[in-house]
Amino acid sequence: MKKRIIYITLSVLVCLAIGFLASIATQSSVNDWYVTLNKPSFTPPNYLFAPVWTALYIMMGVAAGIVWSKGYHHIWVKTALYHFVFQLLLNALWSIVFFGLKNPLGGMVVILVLLTMIILTIKWFRVISKPAALLMVPYVLWVAFASALNYKIWELNG
Repeated sequence: MKKRIIYITLSVLVCLAIGFLASIATQSSVNDWYVTLNKPSFTPPNYLFAPVWTALYIMMGVAAGIVWSKGYHHIWVKTALYHFVFQLLLNALWSIVFFGLKNPLGGMVVILVLLTMIILTIKWFRVISKPAALLMVPYVLWVAFASALNYKIWELNG
């Protein structure tokens, strides 16, 4: 149990750190370029993004920590965590491409690959721990919503 708590804590800290680093790219243009874009009617208010992402990063970290605690020596755990790390890097890359480079089309490509990787991560997490897989469901739903939002922003501003 102590090992699990350590792994969960480390995983949550890594996820929050990646989220914080990605937010630097986001903040660079959220108050100037982003406000000038035409956005669909279902765009959430800006104040909602930080708390939602914080909660999602915490849940992702808990999920990864649970999987990690099952034993990194096991090939399925390694495979699941490789998928997790890859999707986490894609998550940060999306912020860099969409907000940092101000490129909604490039963001669309990245977010669709991200969505695929999240689904694969959930599949692998489910093999190891159903609760870990379930903790990832709000994240995949939010990224699916973000994909639709990204698409509409690209379409409205293309």
